[in-house]
Amino acid sequence: MEGDWEEVGRLRLPLLSSQLPLTPATTFSFDTSQELLWVGNGFGRVFGYYGIELQRYCSFRVGNGAVHQILLHEKGVIALTSTAIHVALRRGPQIWHLAHEEMKELRCMNYSSKDMTRILVAGLQDKMVTIDIEKGIIEKQTHTDHHYIIMKRSKYIIAATDTGCVNILDPKTFSILKTWKAHASGINDMDSQHDFIVTCGYSMRQHSMMLDPLVNCFDLKNMVALPPLPFPPGAAYIRLHPRMSTTCIVVSQHGQVHIVDLMNVNTSNIKQVNTLSYISMTEISPSGEIMVLADTDCNIYLWGSPSRARFAELNNPTEFPEADESTVKIDWKSDSPLNTVGMPFYRETLLSAWPSLQIYEVGAPPPKHDLQHLNSFKLTEWGVYGRNSRDCLRNQVVRTRQVEKSNVALLAPKFLSEKGKEEAKLGITSELKPIVMADAVATELLNVQVDIPMTYRVLDIKYSKYGVADFDFGYYNNTNFAGLETHVPNSYANSLLQLFKHIPLLRNLALHHTATSCVNDGCLLCEMGFLFDMLEKANGIACHATNLLKTLSHHPQAGPLGLLEEEVSSSSISTMLQGLTRFLLDKIAQDWRSISPQSASIDQVLATTATTSIRCLNCRSEHTRPGTTFVTESLYPPTKLILRNVKRPKVTFSEILKSSVEREITSRGWCNRCNRYQSLATKKSIHKFPAVLMLNTAITSSESKSLWATPGWIPEEIGIIVDQCHFICFQGDELKLQLQCGLPNLKVYSLIGIVAEINSGHNQKPHLVSFINVAHSLPEVEPQSQWHLFNDFHVRSVSPEEALNYSASWKTPSVIAFQIKAANNQIDNSWKKNLDTSLLYSDTSKKNEKTFHPLTLLDDVPGGNTIIALDTEFVSVRQSEIEVNADGELETIRPTVYALARVSVIRGSGEKEGIPFIDDYIASKEPVIDYLTSYSGIVKEDLDPLLSRHNLVPLKVAYKKLWILLNLGCKFLGHGLRQDFRVTNIHVPKSQVIDTSDFFFIVALKRKLSLAFLAWYLLKEDIQVKTHDSIEDARTALRLYRKYQEFQDAGVLETMLQDIYRKGKDTGFKPPTIKDDEKVFKRTGTPPILNELTLPSTPLNNVFNLGSSTMNSARKCFASGWTPGRGTNAHSSPLW
Repeated sequence: MEGDWEEVGRLRLPLLSSQLPLTPATTFSFDTSQELLWVGNGFGRVFGYYGIELQRYCSFRVGNGAVHQILLHEKGVIALTSTAIHVALRRGPQIWHLAHEEMKELRCMNYSSKDMTRILVAGLQDKMVTIDIEKGIIEKQTHTDHHYIIMKRSKYIIAATDTGCVNILDPKTFSILKTWKAHASGINDMDSQHDFIVTCGYSMRQHSMMLDPLVNCFDLKNMVALPPLPFPPGAAYIRLHPRMSTTCIVVSQHGQVHIVDLMNVNTSNIKQVNTLSYISMTEISPSGEIMVLADTDCNIYLWGSPSRARFAELNNPTEFPEADESTVKIDWKSDSPLNTVGMPFYRETLLSAWPSLQIYEVGAPPPKHDLQHLNSFKLTEWGVYGRNSRDCLRNQVVRTRQVEKSNVALLAPKFLSEKGKEEAKLGITSELKPIVMADAVATELLNVQVDIPMTYRVLDIKYSKYGVADFDFGYYNNTNFAGLETHVPNSYANSLLQLFKHIPLLRNLALHHTATSCVNDGCLLCEMGFLFDMLEKANGIACHATNLLKTLSHHPQAGPLGLLEEEVSSSSISTMLQGLTRFLLDKIAQDWRSISPQSASIDQVLATTATTSIRCLNCRSEHTRPGTTFVTESLYPPTKLILRNVKRPKVTFSEILKSSVEREITSRGWCNRCNRYQSLATKKSIHKFPAVLMLNTAITSSESKSLWATPGWIPEEIGIIVDQCHFICFQGDELKLQLQCGLPNLKVYSLIGIVAEINSGHNQKPHLVSFINVAHSLPEVEPQSQWHLFNDFHVRSVSPEEALNYSASWKTPSVIAFQIKAANNQIDNSWKKNLDTSLLYSDTSKKNEKTFHPLTLLDDVPGGNTIIALDTEFVSVRQSEIEVNADGELETIRPTVYALARVSVIRGSGEKEGIPFIDDYIASKEPVIDYLTSYSGIVKEDLDPLLSRHNLVPLKVAYKKLWILLNLGCKFLGHGLRQDFRVTNIHVPKSQVIDTSDFFFIVALKRKLSLAFLAWYLLKEDIQVKTHDSIEDARTALRLYRKYQEFQDAGVLETMLQDIYRKGKDTGFKPPTIKDDEKVFKRTGTPPILNELTLPSTPLNNVFNLGSSTMNSARKCFASGWTPGRGTNAHSSPLW
């Protein structure tokens, strides 16, 4: 370094993105043949700068993570990251990129041959890799017992280890020729030129790592250590001058630079870098005329002589991009003729001259956006903003073209409407349908050979013009166990909910809690009870968990924990499910204690009570911390033990479970005695173990996956002993031996089920299925296992071998459930006898707006013979998604989503027959897209808590009232109840349903009649004239049922049905007095009850325009059962 050296250039690294922080340089290197400086950063990007002005030359990405080293080659730039090697031209385009499974923690590299055709790569791993630069392939892998962080090339390969040693390696065999212990704690920097090696590093002083005030020197020629060079400020970085072999440049962290002669340490030159932060690295150019330094504030400093400053010793010209040729300006207007532009002379066929018969791909359609998500955006002065709902990374685009479906996918069944026509032709009876459907699936499975069975693939629901009700779910399920539909957001939880349902103890807890007085709108345990009861009553009919999943999505913690599909998350679906398992079990415990705080049942069933001992490995201090967990996370032995353990080659499930429960691990943590972060050893001492064991597999490596892939590795029974804080687990023959010996305190656990991830990789995203041994959840003990596959709404029996075999790469276990064997088949239905019915008698309505009479203690208790008339109203919360298929036809991708808005229930028998006792409006938490006022009678003010004059209740309250009536055995009467039950998300057995649309129906004519038409023809009344009202519709359905009973008792039902259909054909099955131009949809409110003697009534039609003087007589008329309508004789009414 000359005496006139000074700062000749300075640069601050650019900010890559507003979403990424500004990071300092992680490495840099001067070009050996051009005036270029190459800089790498912590996000895998390399920058090229030209000349001492540091003009931006190029920028390209080499991989993920930090760039550790840059080498220059005649062909281009070689960049090293932790897991890959990237070679690119100096202009930026990639030559080759190499990643390998053995490349895990790479840190350094250098040329291993003099012709610079091969490089040796090493790092914090047990293997070194030799790479052919010309071919971009791995030539050889060499085992090493040392981890290297710096590598230099001289006559030998000089490599610095992470323990502070310098190893001299043979360039051909890579064997260690000489080792020096350079520094006590670690080497921070090293350089080698000719026959000299210089190092600087750390030593432990005053319980902390500090830079050594000495520079260690070594003689390669004689293989001896030289006297160290003193450097009082603390040597941080060092370089040997490329042209003056005995001159070295030493730099401190504070920017002090010493130029020292190794042969004469008394002569030195001192410089100071003008920086306000710490120096992070330094490098000297091949010419020796420029030095570059970097600091922690992302600045780069160039030092050299202003009179002569070259990077390379022998410069080649640097290639720059060619300047754009100036184009001829054409005066162009909208009316300018094209021939004024002109065409160049050409002999070949132009590229734009495509044949008229050529088929080519046009522009892809734009990505679709959820309307509900767009409506949630917030409007500001500068624009509209909202949450990014895309599941792809930045600078990635959505592939909107429909991926070609595999020919081996499980074919979707025909719609029920199509099957009805075919069955009528073929004469297939209802008894033969299950056999025909089972044969169809079996034939399809036998005829197609695929790696992944079709029954494991993602299933899609197809929608016809009749909606989801026309889809044949029975095609996929011939068992008595109900599946769950997939068109609901966050339906990835279906498999876990099925597993929970088939754990008897958890099922009993949920239903007993649901039967209490709990009305908490966010109670997930109640929602589980509702779902479990629905699945049991369905008896194989597909259900959907809409209400439960809505409650989950509205929970304030679900989104931040990454448990919702609509949230942007990079986690795998197994990770989401395991997080959901922890979340649900924790919330279940909280919900149980909210009603039964003194009961310990929930802890006995789910909680593992333990004490965690935490010990500092430095000061040996120890403290304990009590805790309770509901889910056990699997803990696997280190990779080396799995692969190389000679004494114990086979790791059993019981050993993994023991290590997972006790969790004896070492990790970094804060020690209060040492007052710093230290290595802490933790271990759990188990006090109580639950009756239900939930285990997350936590598979993150191929080694842990290989354990589960071992045939017979997962036992169907395990034995557990918890004695004096020790946890012991048995399985297989060892368990049988202990049972024969009568070992005390031994509890046997049965495997209930497994949730597995299916990742086909065939243009389909991963999804989840569950394997459940339903024999343990049946009311009676079964002698054999009955394993079933639950793939959403597809359910079929499988063999134990298929359920417990995870050797296939596409099948990975995620969540496992065991239950104590003594609790198997313990199905407790005593909750039905202890059902809290107080909610039916509560009255929260506004007294001046009461439209119903709640049940009182003087009323008969609803029971098995009680008939109640039901009608509901809905609103739309999400519009349907429709696209045009390849045939040009409209195809429904997702149907309109409805939400419950009003529930009206009327007494169906007794002295108060026809009087409502429930009329609840639902306070919706979802934004309403369409109130469907013309069909529902609901307007915006009805569901607004601030404006509504009705009995506004949470969905949970309205639903629980219906659920209580269902389990009391009441019979639900209505017209077309199937849609009411579906939107309400409740399943009512056929024995408890009285549907008037089925009574007035001729199957051969395949047309059901509307409530308005039947009321007009049979009751001589017009309903739904201007809008719908659920009280009016429920009361009309009740009266139609009484008419049906009259016709049946008189034996004229068939004759009346023929007359009804004949009249309907003449009128178009519509009341003739209702014309399209007369449908003026206005709000008609249900009159309030003003006193206890007045009965609630159907809406007053505006055509009467009654005054106050006629109201009392009108109420008397309504109380007697008369309803005004266009089809009646007005002058016969008491009002005239």
